[in-house]
Amino acid sequence: MMLIDTHCHLDAAEFDADRDLVAVQAIQKGICGIVIPAVARNNFDEVIALGARHKNCAYALGVHPMYVDAASLGDLEILDQYVRNHNPVAIGEIGLDYFLTNPRDNPDNIQRQQTFYVEQLKIARHYQLPVILHVRNSIDEILKQLRKYKLTGGIAHAFNGSFQQAQQFMDLGFKLGFGGAMTYSRALKIRELAAKLPLDAIVLETDAPDIPPEWVGKGGRNSPLELPKIAQILAELKQVNVSQVVDITSANALKVLPKIADLCTRVNVAL
Repeated sequence: MMLIDTHCHLDAAEFDADRDLVAVQAIQKGICGIVIPAVARNNFDEVIALGARHKNCAYALGVHPMYVDAASLGDLEILDQYVRNHNPVAIGEIGLDYFLTNPRDNPDNIQRQQTFYVEQLKIARHYQLPVILHVRNSIDEILKQLRKYKLTGGIAHAFNGSFQQAQQFMDLGFKLGFGGAMTYSRALKIRELAAKLPLDAIVLETDAPDIPPEWVGKGGRNSPLELPKIAQILAELKQVNVSQVVDITSANALKVLPKIADLCTRVNVAL
């Protein structure tokens, strides 16, 4: 089994100088899958092209909550058309962000986020696709809507909630994404959570170029190439062999994102 990066914005400008090289080097580093979520209508075509160009890349389509003010409701219709005509592995990155926007300070933006979130859940349900969720400071509201719309599952990306909230996601068929934030020695809460959760609840991710691990440093560019070392940190926290982390987290990714099953075979790896 090889590693799978379940969340990487390889289309971001930070990769303009070496995007294709990073994708190739990822295979050499033992990473057979990179999932690239869209964030807005204007990068749907780019993530689709990356999925076509690289045998270890797949894409998700969606409108990110931090981009809803620049989006139109017509973008939801375009998303539906793209999902119908293409083959995304999930709807994403979608969700809610109550960190940058406090609900008390900007209720209009919160309402817009909620509208886009719910409408994209409906699209996911219609096409029976999993979702890749942005859940920053908004987990309870995220879960409320998931209970209502009952999807096939998905990933709570960059999870940093409580064990009880994690259990609620797990009960709904979701996996929890852990990455660079877990590598900081002072990040006691998330490290404790990673150690306590069952390994079969976790998928690995980078969120590259964002959330760089401790050895890259704040302000540095994160990359899928950091994933093997992130896996090693998780193994140390859980006091298991890193090969066990690789095997189980990758199996988790394949279970929750079944359309990525061919990625590793496309790089000549038998799963």
